[in-house]
Amino acid sequence: MVDAITLRYLSIRYKIDFVMRKAFNRAWTPNFAYAIGLITTDGSLSSDGRHIDISSKDKEQLENVLTCLVRNDKISKKKSGMGRISLRIQFSDVSLYKFLLKIGLTPNKSKTLGGINIPNEYFFDFLRGHFDGDGTFYSYQDLRWKNSYMFYLCFVSASKNHIMWLREKIKEALDISGSLTKAKSNSAYQLKYAKKEAIELIEKLYYNHHVVCLSRKRTKITDILNAIEDMHARVL
Repeated sequence: MVDAITLRYLSIRYKIDFVMRKAFNRAWTPNFAYAIGLITTDGSLSSDGRHIDISSKDKEQLENVLTCLVRNDKISKKKSGMGRISLRIQFSDVSLYKFLLKIGLTPNKSKTLGGINIPNEYFFDFLRGHFDGDGTFYSYQDLRWKNSYMFYLCFVSASKNHIMWLREKIKEALDISGSLTKAKSNSAYQLKYAKKEAIELIEKLYYNHHVVCLSRKRTKITDILNAIEDMHARVL
């Protein structure tokens, strides 16, 4: 005969299992897609099937993730094997973990990552998160022509399959191809878009002034493009 304590335990267990199965039923939104982009680059899935870890040197980056996922986890410090200090958030969420597996993320994903199942309407929000995680924007004077500057928007990944998927998705959306190279100093692949193609991407990534983003990267892009525009205006 089942006693009252056992019934209470079974009731609680059922409720926990039900919540775990149903808790993550979130609709896609621009903020959620952005968070998935950051998790793709800066996140890792533990082999225990529940813990998610996201690291960054930018506190704002982690605050953005927490905002987009509607969480209030603590941001803590983390020391690497080289003694470098970074920031991290770590939390246990079985339902989100399973969702991430379902859309294409895996533990130890660095070199094995492929495509991610993102709705097309939220792809550029995802891509902005991806860029804030592992992307870069830089410029330099083109010595072939006076008063000419080159500038590039770059995405980086250790996985060739993932960077190829990224290139195909951008090509499909904007009909631009970029250039794909492999860094000599490490095993990372770089997908680079120059000048006109970079501008097209920037307009899609920052489609209004209110999108969630890493402010220092957006400011860097704005400052460089404004400086180039001012230089051209003086020449004319």
